[in-house]
Amino acid sequence: MKFVDEVKIVVQAGKGGNGCTSFRREKFEPLGGPDGGDGGDGGDVILVADAGLNTLADFRYTRVFRAEPGKKGMGSDCTGRGGADLRVRVPRGTLVYDSDTGELIGDIVKAGQELLVAKGGRHGLGNIHFKSSTNRSPRQCTPGEPGDVRNLRLELKLLADVGLLGLPNAGKSTLIRAVSAARPKVADYPFTTLHPNLGVVRVGQLQSFVIADIPGVIEGAAEGSGLGIKFLRHLTRTRLLLHLVDVAPLGDHTDPVNDVKVIAKELKKFSPDLAARERWLVLNKIDMLPPGERDAHCVQIVKKLKWRGPVFYISGLAGVGTQEMMAKIMTYLDATPVVEAPDVVDAEI
Repeated sequence: MKFVDEVKIVVQAGKGGNGCTSFRREKFEPLGGPDGGDGGDGGDVILVADAGLNTLADFRYTRVFRAEPGKKGMGSDCTGRGGADLRVRVPRGTLVYDSDTGELIGDIVKAGQELLVAKGGRHGLGNIHFKSSTNRSPRQCTPGEPGDVRNLRLELKLLADVGLLGLPNAGKSTLIRAVSAARPKVADYPFTTLHPNLGVVRVGQLQSFVIADIPGVIEGAAEGSGLGIKFLRHLTRTRLLLHLVDVAPLGDHTDPVNDVKVIAKELKKFSPDLAARERWLVLNKIDMLPPGERDAHCVQIVKKLKWRGPVFYISGLAGVGTQEMMAKIMTYLDATPVVEAPDVVDAEI
């Protein structure tokens, strides 16, 4: 399924049913009083968080959502049936904006959470409401009010505990395949990952966390180069970032130290808050180095970076050091409270 993380839709609530003008006519009361009933209320449009969805792809072909209108009133003081509400399923982590004003309407994060986005029109009144001592045969009634019509922009920010960050071919997809059941595409060329992937890492019988992999970020991403900056919004809800670095790049002779600085620079341009988040350095592909040179090479990288946070030496492909790192992550997450990440102003793409 194609990954979609931003769509524009139109929601239209149901119109209220019209009131009725009617008079009671019975065998011995040919001139009975008014008995026109009210119309029914129009249906609402409600967005509902569905834990089974992780993309907005269902909105690719259906962009207009209309709730049912209320039925008109009838004689004998019969009220028209109210229109059925329309519940539209969206993935958890969906931000809902009014696309005309830019106003944030709501943030849907919990499974089953509902957000009313368009209120149905109020019902019209039947002529039974207009009788008085001076007007025994009212012939007026009111029409139902139209329902709300809104242009919405839905933006998805995936809900994950841990986010993977790094240049293309740093080994992010290989790592998420090694530690979870996720199966993103892996190949020996850059930009293999074209959309975010989620995986559930199970550390113990009752311990697990969600990890997110996004396309690699490259230098100049904040100015529109590559794909990674577009998907950095999916890391804004994470509690921990793993910064993966290829310690043995092939062919292009890039410097791992410079690679870390490039990502840090682009991250700060995108969001100072995200750049300040807890970030662990993960030196990946150590199996590509001669055994006698691994430690010295990795220590030299850390020393040049003047890195003060946690550092891990791993190989996602060979599975070296991955389980120990996942255990440390679980310990960190257990001790770190879940807090709502502040909204981030995304860079222009």
